[in-house]
Amino acid sequence: MSGPRKVRLSTTPTPEALADLRLGDIVYLDGLIYTAREGVYMRALEERANIPMDLPGESAANFHCSPAARINEDGSYDLGAVTATASFRFSKWIGEWMAKSGAKLIIGKGGMSAADYKQHFVPNGAIYLTTVGYGTGALLGRGVKGVRDVHWHKELGLAQAMWVLEAENMGPFIVESDLAGNSLFERENDKISANLDKVYEGTRPATLKRFGETDDRSDELIG
Repeated sequence: MSGPRKVRLSTTPTPEALADLRLGDIVYLDGLIYTAREGVYMRALEERANIPMDLPGESAANFHCSPAARINEDGSYDLGAVTATASFRFSKWIGEWMAKSGAKLIIGKGGMSAADYKQHFVPNGAIYLTTVGYGTGALLGRGVKGVRDVHWHKELGLAQAMWVLEAENMGPFIVESDLAGNSLFERENDKISANLDKVYEGTRPATLKRFGETDDRSDELIG
C-alpha cells in the first residue's frame, strides 16, 4: 500500500497545480509566505490600510502563525520556530481577505469548517493546508531561509505583524481542503464516528458522573 503523495508547491501556485492536489497530500512550499492573522486582517479590512505587499504577485500563501523571532538593532532578523495558530478564529475575515489579497493557500492549525470552505474558499479558488500535529514549529523553521521583511510591527507588535518569509522546501503540510470544498478532517471524522458503536460494544457504561461526562454514545464529539 502506497503512502500519501509528496508535492513541492510554489507559494504562487497555478490553477492547474491547485486542481491537482488531493486531500491528504503532503505539501512542501517554495517561495514567499506571509503571516497574517487578526491584527493584519483588522488593519487591512476594517481600517482600510494599504497592504504593504504586492499580493498575490509576490505571494498567495497566508500563514496563520506567530514566528519565534526578533528584529535586531541593526535591522537584521533572528527567527527560530514558526508555530501555527488555530485558523477557525479568523473565519469572520477570511472570505474578504482572500477576495482582497488573492490568497490561494491558507496555512494554519486545525483546519476551518466545511461551511467556510464552501462559502469562502471555493469561490476564491483556494485550499487549506494544515500543520502536522503539535511541536513542529522548529521543523517548519528549518524551511525558512530568510526574512524578506516585517510590515506593521510598530503598529501591531511582533506577534501580529506581517512577516514575509523566504521558504524553501518548507513543510510538511497536509492538504485539508480541496478546490471543491471537501475536508479531510470531516471525511475521516465521519469514518471514525460510524464505527464508535463497534468500539464501545461490550463495554460497561461510565460509573462516574462528574461534570461533562456522559454514557450516551450519541454525545461523542470527534474533532
